[in-house]
Amino acid sequence: MKMYQVDAFTQVLFKGNPAAVLVLDEWLDEHLMQQIALENNLSETAFVKKIDSSNYEIRWFTPTTEVDFCGHATLASSYVLFEFYTAEKNIQFHVKNLGIFSVNKAEDGKILMNFPVRRAQVVSEYPEELRLGLSQPFKQVYLNAQAYIMEYETAQQVLDEQPNFEILKRLGKIRTAITAPGTITDVAITAAAQQYDCISRYFAPGNGINEDPVTGSIHTGIVPIWAERLHKRQILAYQASSRGGELHCQMLENDRIEISGYACLYMQSEIYI
Repeated sequence: MKMYQVDAFTQVLFKGNPAAVLVLDEWLDEHLMQQIALENNLSETAFVKKIDSSNYEIRWFTPTTEVDFCGHATLASSYVLFEFYTAEKNIQFHVKNLGIFSVNKAEDGKILMNFPVRRAQVVSEYPEELRLGLSQPFKQVYLNAQAYIMEYETAQQVLDEQPNFEILKRLGKIRTAITAPGTITDVAITAAAQQYDCISRYFAPGNGINEDPVTGSIHTGIVPIWAERLHKRQILAYQASSRGGELHCQMLENDRIEISGYACLYMQSEIYI
C-alpha cells in the first residue's frame, strides 16, 4: 500500500509540519488505521477515501487517537491528490460533523482550504493546570471547540514559553494554544519582508503530541481573534515551533475562513499490512 509523507505549510523540506497520507478505495479497519498512525509517530496520519475525482472523505489520526479536524494533514492530503490522483484544480473533502471543505490549487502551487470558523469565546474560569503548566503570564483566555487559547502580551513571550507537558496533559483531550501579536520591535519575525500579524504555538500532550509544529485547525479560532483586533480580513500567521511554518489566512463570509499554504513531498513509500 502506497504512503506519502509531506511537509505542510512550508516551501522547503524539514520545515512546517510533516504528515503521512494514504489514499484508499475503501476504509481500513479503524484499529489498523490507529496502528499505522502509531507506527508513523507523526503529529497526524491522514486517510483519504475516494468518492470520485473531485470528492473525497478524510480522517485524521495522531499516534494515540482519531481527531475531528486537522488542517496541516488536509493540506498534505490535498497536495498528494493534486500531484498524483486527480487533474482537477478544485476538490472537496466530506468531513464528519464539519461538512464540506473546498480546496483549490493556485497556479504557483499554493493550496487554499475553505474551513468553518471555530470561533473562540473569552472565558473567566479555566483549569488551574493552564496557569501551572505555562511558564509565561497570559492576559486573556479563550476557549473554542478545540483548545484553550491563551493570549500573551508579546511574541517574545510565545517564543520563550517552556510548558510543563505533564501538567498540561491533565487537561485530557483539550489542547492548549498560545498566541500574541506579531507586530513587535523586540524580536525579528519576518516573511518575504512582511511582519507577521500574529504568532502562536500549540500543545496537545493529551493527544500524544507535546508540541505540534504547525496547526491549521487551531487558526480557525486564533485568526478571527486577530482579524477583529487588527481590523483586517487577511492575516499572515506564523507558528513558532522549532520547525516553524506560515499560514496565509483570510476571513470569508458565512463564518468561513480560508487558510492557505505550500507543501513539499519528502517521501513515497510502500507499507506492508
